[in-house]
Amino acid sequence: MTAKTYELRTFGCQMNVHDSERMAGLLEDAGYVRAPEGGDGADVVVFNTCAVRENADNRLYGNLGQLAPKKAARPGMQIAVGGCLAQKDRDTIVKKAPWVDVVFGTHNVGKLPVLLERARVQREAQVEIAESLEAFPSTLPTRRESAYAAWVSVSVGCNNTCTFCIVPQLRGKEKDRRTGDILAEIEALVAEGVIEITLLGQNVNAYGSDIGDREAFSKLLRACGDIEGLERVRFTSPHPRDFTDDVIAAMAETPNVMPQLHMPLQSGSSKVLKDMRRSYRQERFLKIIENVRAAMPDAALSTDIIVGFPGETEEDFQETLHVVREARFAQAFTFQYSKRPGTPAAEMDGQIPKEVVQERYERLVALQEEISWAENKAQVGRRLEVLVAEGEGRKDDVTRRLSGRAPDNRLVHFTRPEEPVRPGDVVSVEVTYAAPHHLLAEGPALGVRRTRAGDAWEARTGAAAPTGGVMLGLPKVGAPAPLPAQGDGCGVC
Repeated sequence: MTAKTYELRTFGCQMNVHDSERMAGLLEDAGYVRAPEGGDGADVVVFNTCAVRENADNRLYGNLGQLAPKKAARPGMQIAVGGCLAQKDRDTIVKKAPWVDVVFGTHNVGKLPVLLERARVQREAQVEIAESLEAFPSTLPTRRESAYAAWVSVSVGCNNTCTFCIVPQLRGKEKDRRTGDILAEIEALVAEGVIEITLLGQNVNAYGSDIGDREAFSKLLRACGDIEGLERVRFTSPHPRDFTDDVIAAMAETPNVMPQLHMPLQSGSSKVLKDMRRSYRQERFLKIIENVRAAMPDAALSTDIIVGFPGETEEDFQETLHVVREARFAQAFTFQYSKRPGTPAAEMDGQIPKEVVQERYERLVALQEEISWAENKAQVGRRLEVLVAEGEGRKDDVTRRLSGRAPDNRLVHFTRPEEPVRPGDVVSVEVTYAAPHHLLAEGPALGVRRTRAGDAWEARTGAAAPTGGVMLGLPKVGAPAPLPAQGDGCGVC
């Protein structure tokens, strides 16, 4: 009997990406196999949705509409909708798209295979939305997208009440995972060949609030430093309210914690931050940046910024530009404010005209481009250890260049070494040129280190590194990637 195939379509933040890895693991554990890319279609199509984007529902129903005739022509095909939009619109999805077989929420990902089977047997749609988390999702089987890098959840949910965000209503209150379970998962991943992990949480550095230990996150970072074979540790996304000096010290003093920090600003105006219910002000944010720079002068900082929040004046916007100039972010994820149904901000007075938001947005992007380029130019001449990645290469020049991430997470394109190189291996290069969003190393490699991660990639894909390191036509199993630099605000904040 031929195994049923599945396809996963993921929208939204890193949380959703990691949830999709769990959905894939559950389906494969139940006997499904991933449908080949570019095929005629899968037996099961699963949408993992986001409710943060302004047009999230239109995008979902547009996709579902495209699948309706395919489903009608293929008896036995199933469609499932999960994630934040499913949690939010639980009562309307099947009404608007009656050809959907399963609707499941953010708290019951683990029921997906059972719901699909139940829908198949009973021949009617199954809608199951849990109101709270029954078991921490990291206990579920996972099909990771990378052989050498992995997400590791430390918490789920959020205790904040930001007026622009609907996520706490959909993900629930913060629930922390036991430290021992986190470290055990990391150790197991390292044993499989993983050398880079990213600790993940809605407000990752609030970890410990569930157990009453304000220093739990810094202790976790230090504990990661004791795991042999773990070369790179990252985390996303922290909240300025909970970012304390003990975390900065742990970052600076733990060698495998990377000199990279994503610190969401959202606005540089203390008035707007108050309206957003962000529990910090401009002075507090800049003090954190100052302390990080003092402890880690070479750290690369990134941020999230929303332009055009209700009531934002030109003076408020100038305060944002001031913080951007002072902080000198290597990268900023810049968003134009858009109403999210169900959030307090959507009902606020002082909604900003679209053309005003657009003009401010363009000024912010221009300033950040200038700063990003200057910050990258400062890297020219530096020697960097680049973890070779896949799926990030220059498509116009893939036979000559490979790509990867520096310790501070900057994207580096480099001349392929003469010897074979695999994703997960580490190549030493010297930066010769800087662009606003990437670095270039055009000279010969200064060194190549084959790693257990590269061995794991080779074992997983069944492909050896080609002579000269050319990686054409290889399976797409890239490392966890950052969010796009511009968008409408779907990041973990």
